[in-house]
Parts: sequence; C-alpha cells; structure tokens
Amino acid sequence: MRPWEIHEPLQGVRADRLAGRTGVCACRRQVLGAGAAAALLSISGRARADDNEEAREAHPKVGDQLVFFEGDRQGKVIAPADVKVGEPQILAWPFDPDKKVPRDGSRLNLVLLMRFDPAGLSENEKPRAADGIVAYSAVCTHAGCTVTGWMPKEQHLLCPCHGSEYDPKQGGKPVFGPAPRSLAALPLKISGGVLAATGGFIGRVGIAPMT
Repeated sequence: MRPWEIHEPLQGVRADRLAGRTGVCACRRQVLGAGAAAALLSISGRARADDNEEAREAHPKVGDQLVFFEGDRQGKVIAPADVKVGEPQILAWPFDPDKKVPRDGSRLNLVLLMRFDPAGLSENEKPRAADGIVAYSAVCTHAGCTVTGWMPKEQHLLCPCHGSEYDPKQGGKPVFGPAPRSLAALPLKISGGVLAATGGFIGRVGIAPMT
C-alpha cells in the first residue's frame, strides 16, 4: 500500500463497518479512562490514609471528643453520664470527629477522665472542668509510665511504677513521690451531649527532655 492510500479505504467503507471501528477506539478510551480513574482512586486512597495517620498522631485539638481506650465500649464516644463521681479514672483517646479517627498514634495522647463535685475543685481547675469532669494526660511526669492507680480514700491518682501521687482536684499536681511536675491538663466542655476539648494539653506531657 502506498502511503497516500492509507486513509482511502475509509471512503468506501459501509457505515456499520466504520461504526465498528469507532467502537474499538471508544473501547480503548474506556479502558484507558478506567485505568486512569483507578490510579487516581489509589492515589486518593493513599492520601486519605496518610491524612488519617497524621490525624492519629496529632495532639488533641479544639473540638476533639473522647472515646474509651479499652473494655466493651472501646472506641465508643464518651458521654458525661459515663463518668461517675468518685469512681476511678477512665482511660480515653481524643477523637477527631471530622476524620472519624482516634488520636491513638501516640501514647502521649492518652487521657484520663474523672468526675468530682465541682465545688471541690481548685479555682484553677474549675474553668477547665465540664460539670465536674476533669481530664489529664495519663503519662506520669517522672518516668513516663501510665497513671493507672487510684487511691479512693485520698482521692489521688497513683503511678504504679514509682509511687508518684497526683491530686486531680488540684490541677493534677504531685503530692507524693518523685514526680516533678503536674500532669498536663486537657480543658473540657459538654457539647451536643458529649465531652469535647476546648484546647490542647496545658503543660508539658510526660517526662522532661534529656539535657
């Protein structure tokens, strides 16, 4: 076939044959389009995963809710009624309500919740509390252990590693043991029937950096 004859056969081709050719081209475009769409979806999925991972590792922010750390209701949003007066601390994760992910990518985000008679809270603690509910970092300021112990008679939080005691009614300040600083506080409010942070942690979370 001579070069100038390449397109000549199309001039005498029946309409149905031409339509068939066009269909083949459309099919190729569809396959290519599907491949591009799949690639975009894959990229979008990775971007969302990265975004979620970043949210999981981020520190608590304004508007974060709180979810149970463990137990039968692990991952469920905590309501004010779930936190009872005088009961031991509840361990919780901050929860990003927009991305629907807990901020569980860093142990430093672990929070403990307790409830007291609002009248028994210190003047500094009252503005950070929500109907008597207070929130603190669960990471001991001495060696970074998790503060899981509770002393019901004294109403003190107890770190099981080295015996540091904290008073949750007095801003989480240390009252016994080697802990050098108060537990970082997380200010709260009640919004839409659930607990929500009004800001990030107040104070340093965990142990002081090595110098």
